[in-house]
Amino acid sequence: MPASPSPLLLALREGTLACHQSLEARLPFFDAGFDTAAYSRLLQAYYGFHAPLEACLGAYQEPLRAKTPALTQDLQALKLSAREIDTLPLCQALPAIRDEASALGVMYVLEGSTLGGQVLKRAMAERLGLGPTSGAGFLDVYGALTGRYWRDFLDRLGQASTAPAAQAATVRAAVDTFESFERWLGQCRVLNPVRIS
Repeated sequence: MPASPSPLLLALREGTLACHQSLEARLPFFDAGFDTAAYSRLLQAYYGFHAPLEACLGAYQEPLRAKTPALTQDLQALKLSAREIDTLPLCQALPAIRDEASALGVMYVLEGSTLGGQVLKRAMAERLGLGPTSGAGFLDVYGALTGRYWRDFLDRLGQASTAPAAQAATVRAAVDTFESFERWLGQCRVLNPVRIS
């Protein structure tokens, strides 16, 4: 039987539910008019967030988990030059990474997105004809290792400090990551408007 979720994972799921749903509802991947040009603009905004954030994560994250190289390759496949990629705007309002606890919160969001990427890669293949070498490599950045890398990350969460202050710092960092990412994508004008219910 699979192991029960760690208390930290449960706290992260609960603590980030609202901001996760808010961002997901505004992403345009499944919009009727979403085309390759819109996809390229969205990936450029993703690059502008991931590149500086992964630089800040360097001391806490193994190089093999970096996603910026896949974004770079995708943008090149979508006909951006190296100079254009190097001059893309980068997000300055990033979640603070002060220690292992906050790094885990940021990584929870980045690693969790690799699971959602499995759905998106199939959708982008069907809708836009994009695959791993033609602009959608980021959506399947770990390939066949996606499940294993996620389980390894869950093991790391399970070994993290159980001190209430550390757990709170991890959840806060995860929330900050979702909120910072949504603000950045909004500034880049690649999100759908907020729906008022």
